[in-house]
Amino acid sequence: MCKSVMLDGKRVRDAFSRFPSGVAAIAARCEGRLQVLVASSFTVGVSLDPPLAGVFVQKGSSTWRVLVRAPRLGVSILGAKHAAICRQLACRDKEVRFCGVPTRETPMGAVRIEGASVWFDCSVHALHDAGDHDAVQLLVHDFRIDEAVDPLVFHCSRFTHLMPPVQQASCAGGAP
Repeated sequence: MCKSVMLDGKRVRDAFSRFPSGVAAIAARCEGRLQVLVASSFTVGVSLDPPLAGVFVQKGSSTWRVLVRAPRLGVSILGAKHAAICRQLACRDKEVRFCGVPTRETPMGAVRIEGASVWFDCSVHALHDAGDHDAVQLLVHDFRIDEAVDPLVFHCSRFTHLMPPVQQASCAGGAP
């Protein structure tokens, strides 16, 4: 039997921040306006058939309440040079989030941030309760990869970047 453990929220957040992640801008045109939320909780490979990705979104997010109703969502994995744009997209003042940010929009309303390392065209496939967040499964309809762009990395509550690849000996069992 599992016992519930009371942990200090600030210490838990600090521990979670030690896991490096990419940064995703989830954007769409909703009700005639561009909407975006920034998440470091985006994950890929939830399923390959059908192709599903996932993201965990805070339940209290007013932006998410609008985005969840969009027929399509653009998920841009922000590039290494997007740190300032990421801060702008995440700011509280919704009127300035997209000022000067180059974007493209699909006919279904999914929005792509130009210069992203990867962009996914998704729709909400399923929502699940996950404490103070929603666990969102996203069905991937299309994607674009820019091999020339390294991703922005979020680690210890700071932006960083990938280091040059380390040459490794091949593994008999393959990659993890």
